[in-house]
Amino acid sequence: MKRALYIFIGLFFLAALGGTFYYLYDKAQEKPVVYSSVSPFKTNIVKKTVATGSITPRKEVAVKSHISGVVDKLFVEAGDLVKKNQLIARIKIIPNISSLNQAEARVKTATINFKNAKAEFKRNKNLFNQQVISQQEFVRYELEYQLRDQELETAKENLEIVKEGATKKKGSVSNLIYSTADGMVLEVPVKEGNFVIESNTFNDGTTLASIADMNEMIFLGKVDESEVGKIRQGMPLSLQVGAIQDETFEALLEYISPKGIDEEGAIQFEIKAEVRLKEGTFLRSGYSANADIVLEKRDSVLALQESNLIFDDESDSVFVELEIGEQEFEKRLVKTGLSDGINIEILSGLKPKDKVKELK
Repeated sequence: MKRALYIFIGLFFLAALGGTFYYLYDKAQEKPVVYSSVSPFKTNIVKKTVATGSITPRKEVAVKSHISGVVDKLFVEAGDLVKKNQLIARIKIIPNISSLNQAEARVKTATINFKNAKAEFKRNKNLFNQQVISQQEFVRYELEYQLRDQELETAKENLEIVKEGATKKKGSVSNLIYSTADGMVLEVPVKEGNFVIESNTFNDGTTLASIADMNEMIFLGKVDESEVGKIRQGMPLSLQVGAIQDETFEALLEYISPKGIDEEGAIQFEIKAEVRLKEGTFLRSGYSANADIVLEKRDSVLALQESNLIFDDESDSVFVELEIGEQEFEKRLVKTGLSDGINIEILSGLKPKDKVKELK
């Protein structure tokens, strides 16, 4: 019994030892490397650059107040379509103390001058009727009376404008603000009850509304200095608007800034492009967008994936490993053209039926 056990243990040990040796031997044997091959293919190659920016109206007008006061009534809100000379807002005038004092002083002065001229006119009219003075001398007093009358009327009207913003005689109202252009109201940054400042030489004034023509939109973007030398006016752009998925818009490059701006260490140049709006599509001002600018394009050319090429840094030559037999390859010089970063144009050195080693 013991003898059979010893024999079993010995056979098991020999089997384990043999299995170990076989595993190590098999592990040490190098398996032949099998290379896959690919053929050149026909494709379109497009080299492009991307500009980031936003959609904005070509013409945007800020309607400002020409008098100081409080917003009494707003007649429009954001999104409304307005016409030129349409009423936008009414301002309640709060008279400026200095202007009010000056206007009242002019009325008092004009009143005194008018009364004096009137008295002189009446006195000299009697003398003229008595033929004591000549007609020429009388006309001079009559003219002075009329001028002082007009001066008083003007002073009173000016006082009314300072107080009320209007004159009762002429009905002209200066506290009503009108649109200066046709378009859509983009923004009304004030509310009823807000104080506004007049627009003058020293102050831009308070903006009551922003109005723009939404039928004329442009793309405002920036291009890096490394790419700006490759673009020119008249180039087509393809716009992808972030808020409108799966839809592209055509645009035409019409402006490239002659001066770059330093942004975080990189020089950027501003560009503008006219957006070709699609019928029934509405683009809002401020939409973010990316523009693809086609720098070069090749249609239906012989190409390879750029990863399958061998680049010689010393001679600037480009090679492929051409298959000449079963798992046999030789190095061949090829001439390349346009690349989009993935595929590259093959100008010479390969035929459509050739096969090259696929490099991993």
